[in-house]
Amino acid sequence: MLDPGDLEVVSWQLGRPPTGALAVAHRCPYGYPQVVLTHPLHRTDGGFVVFPTLFWLTCPFLTAEVARLESAGAVKRYEARLAADPALAARYQAAHDAYRRERNSLLSPKDWEFLEEVGARDRLETGIAGLGNPTRVKCLHAQLAQFLARGENPIGEAVASELPRLFCPPERVLCREAGLAS
Repeated sequence: MLDPGDLEVVSWQLGRPPTGALAVAHRCPYGYPQVVLTHPLHRTDGGFVVFPTLFWLTCPFLTAEVARLESAGAVKRYEARLAADPALAARYQAAHDAYRRERNSLLSPKDWEFLEEVGARDRLETGIAGLGNPTRVKCLHAQLAQFLARGENPIGEAVASELPRLFCPPERVLCREAGLAS
């Protein structure tokens, strides 16, 4: 679980306490969390949720910047690039495979047993952001989060290269303006 200071920051960033957050996976130069690592199985009072997002982009500045790219059609552009470039597609497949392996490594034998019992084991066969088809692109936020956390996602890397910057400008450090200590 996140330490209390990081939990406070991430809760402010998301507007709610994070579900299943295990650790900060990447920080901005100011020391604030930008990406958290989440557990793939969230048990609730009424059941469970298999959460496909291993790396969650929490930084409000970056989430707004990535949303701008998505609304400008970047997902379709990246899918076209994957279709036209076999080397890029192979690197993207490798990123999906690494994502799936890391996400699945967080599950205990009891978690696997539970998922088998409820018939949900196949939900963990997906890649980045729950994608089953690695020729598709979904959720540029998840793509960038994996790139920032692990550096092995070519679509996340392309997203990063399109952004004007990967952290708040000094005059607009959102976490500090909210009164959160780093």
